Amino acid sequence: MENKNRELEENIIMVEAENAGERLDSFLARHLGGMSRSQVQKLIRKNRVLVNRKMPRQSYMLREGDRLEVSVPPPQEVETVPEPIPLEVVFEDENLLVVNKPRGMVVHPAPGHQRGTLVNALLHYCRDLSGIGGELRPGIVHRLDKDTSGLLVVAKGDATHRELSRQLKERTIKREYLVLVWGVPRKKLFKVSAPLARHPRHRKKMAVVEGGRGAETVFRVLARPGRISLLKARLGTGRTHQVRVHLSYVGHPVVGDPLYGGITPELQKMKWTGQALHARRLTFIHPRTGERLSFVAPLPEDFKNLLHRFRER
Repeated sequence: MENKNRELEENIIMVEAENAGERLDSFLARHLGGMSRSQVQKLIRKNRVLVNRKMPRQSYMLREGDRLEVSVPPPQEVETVPEPIPLEVVFEDENLLVVNKPRGMVVHPAPGHQRGTLVNALLHYCRDLSGIGGELRPGIVHRLDKDTSGLLVVAKGDATHRELSRQLKERTIKREYLVLVWGVPRKKLFKVSAPLARHPRHRKKMAVVEGGRGAETVFRVLARPGRISLLKARLGTGRTHQVRVHLSYVGHPVVGDPLYGGITPELQKMKWTGQALHARRLTFIHPRTGERLSFVAPLPEDFKNLLHRFRER
């Protein structure tokens, strides 16, 4: 079992020649695995980062020989209430667990969703989970949207969390989705490479935006039952709403997608809500054993029922 020591974490880093000229916040976000750039900037604002014993700007450009001192505070306990919500645990050992999240479950508590989330369930199931950068993020390495079902890996300790986050950043964690879309793509195998950023007017949405963060998804058509198609999607990157935005961009929105054009009166009569998107396969290297693990979650019954209804039409 990993050491769950929650004392202040002190890091001393000497800047090498190859990192000279790099921004301080970008360098630390990469060096301190598991921390985002915004979390690093927060540490800098709170004077928890020193460069040559002085308080720097977050845009400081590193020089060879700089001495960086970083103090990462212990994670703050959250007020989220543990709840005895059933979890489908696909795999578990002393370092991590893999869960199959149902459609309709929110991952993190947020305004309007303080109870019934995956985090609430995890806190009841496994009380001592990872926390990084002074914020207790109970084990969550990557997320799924509320109405996306499927596989997530959860870290039980900080070292595991950091290593899985590194794999996620370096794209060695492989994720495969099954998705129903409107229409029939012209090619059986196609790739969408289009940069993503926040929609300039609708802040809850993402959009293809010139100058946005690079994003790549490879799609393969598996079946064409009538007016919809069943696709397999493989992520080259892991941007917010990536599969949904890319499919809408090429004119085949996800069936039922409320944000990107997938809602129809026909679906409303069926009382189907949310996008028909399922995280089917998850593959990664175990942080402790080095073993390559791969897990598959079968399609949920409601997804299969929706597919059958269109096949019958």
